Amino acid sequence: MQAEKEAVGDIDWLVSVDSTVTLAHQHAAGARKKGRGRGTKYVITRRTDHEDHLACDGRGRPLGFVLTGGNAADCASFEDVMLSIKVRRTGPGWPRTRPDHVLGDKGYSSRKIRAYPRKRGIGHAIPARRDQQAHRLRRGRTGGRPPASDRQFYKRRNVVERCFNRLKQYRAIATRYDKTRDSYHAAVTIASLLLWIKPI
Repeated sequence: MQAEKEAVGDIDWLVSVDSTVTLAHQHAAGARKKGRGRGTKYVITRRTDHEDHLACDGRGRPLGFVLTGGNAADCASFEDVMLSIKVRRTGPGWPRTRPDHVLGDKGYSSRKIRAYPRKRGIGHAIPARRDQQAHRLRRGRTGGRPPASDRQFYKRRNVVERCFNRLKQYRAIATRYDKTRDSYHAAVTIASLLLWIKPI
C-alpha cells in the first residue's frame, strides 16, 4: 500500500514521531505454561503494558513503528523508529527510508537525536526542553547557540496524535487482550494497514 501511494506522490514526507502507552487488559498478561504435554494450561503471570513508538507521514498514516516496554523513554527508541521506515518501490530501486523533515516533541531533545537527521540531510524541528534552555543561559557565551527548530513546521506535529487516536479506535489496539508481543505487533500492523486502505 505504501509503495502504491509513493508511486503516485501521495505520501507527505513531513514525518512526525511520538509514542503512546498501551495498557494491557488484566487478562492479557500471557502466558507461562504450567505443566507439560497434554492438558497444558496457561496461567496469568503479570500485566504487560507496551509503548508504541510510531512515525507517521504528514497525512497521519503510519510509516513505521516499534514496540518497547511501557517505561521506555522516547529518545531511546528514536533511531529504531526511523529505521522502521521502509517504503518499497513499485519498480526497481531501494526502499525509501529518509523523510524530508522530521518533527518531534521535547522528549526527543538531545544532541544525539539532532545529530541523526543532520548527518543524513534530513530537516528537523525538535524544541529544546526548559532545563536545557536554562542550562545554556547559565553558561553564557559558552552555552552555544540554541538548536534551530522551525515553528511553522512544528505546528504540524499534532498529526501524529491524530494518528494514534485513529489507531486506538480499534479495540484491539486501545486495550490489548493479546497474550504475546508478536500477536499485539500483528494487530498494530493490521490496524496501520487499514488506515492506508481507508482512513477512519
